[in-house]
Amino acid sequence: MLACQRRITEKQAYELEVAEDVGIQQKVLFDLMSKYVGGRENLGYTWQDAKNYLNSKRRRDMAYGEAGCLLQYFQQQLIDNPSFFHAYQIDSEEQITNIFWADARMLFDYQCFGDVISLDTTYCTNGDHRPLAIFSGFNHYRGGVIFRAALLYDETIDSFKWLLETFLQAHSKKRPQTVFTDKDQAMARALQEAQDEDNIPSPNWLLCCPTTEKPGPIPLLEALDFSQIISNGRICRSLI
Repeated sequence: MLACQRRITEKQAYELEVAEDVGIQQKVLFDLMSKYVGGRENLGYTWQDAKNYLNSKRRRDMAYGEAGCLLQYFQQQLIDNPSFFHAYQIDSEEQITNIFWADARMLFDYQCFGDVISLDTTYCTNGDHRPLAIFSGFNHYRGGVIFRAALLYDETIDSFKWLLETFLQAHSKKRPQTVFTDKDQAMARALQEAQDEDNIPSPNWLLCCPTTEKPGPIPLLEALDFSQIISNGRICRSLI
């Protein structure tokens, strides 16, 4: 079928959007709709057309959502300060899952005070109940400082491994001597796998709170001004 002959009708566009909203994979939906009309040649568009349409829709939606607001903020930060670091992860459907960022002050503070850090995901969630992960510590005045922040899609081993790998990437592989965290099994497993892959002695990398229950915010975070995390409130308020 020639490109000029292909187009997605309003009805087909609606079906694509509904299917994506309920979690049906694009390829599965395309095959199902092809069978419904008696073959792909009768559908009027290709699988690539469907992917392009949904990707365009995501970009339009993103411009007004949390991810879009964050990415716009990141772009502006890179213009204002080239030292700003950010990263995000996408899934097989090309949707953003995990987002990570740190400004120049966070980078500097970690270089100075990053030997002992706390990693906490119990401090706050966004409107979709997705955890905000915070790497924090103390400065030489015993004041709370934030080294990194990330908005995670979930609290799985894969998400935590990505978070840890990105954290080390941002700091040129400089590792903390001790990491305080809660007794989250997925986080502990991700930390252990990071140790095993890099042959890092366990006592220097992981120190969990001695409890089997989720302890809530680690006390260190009580000393922190949350506005530091979002650069004095300039990131979307919907995140908190």
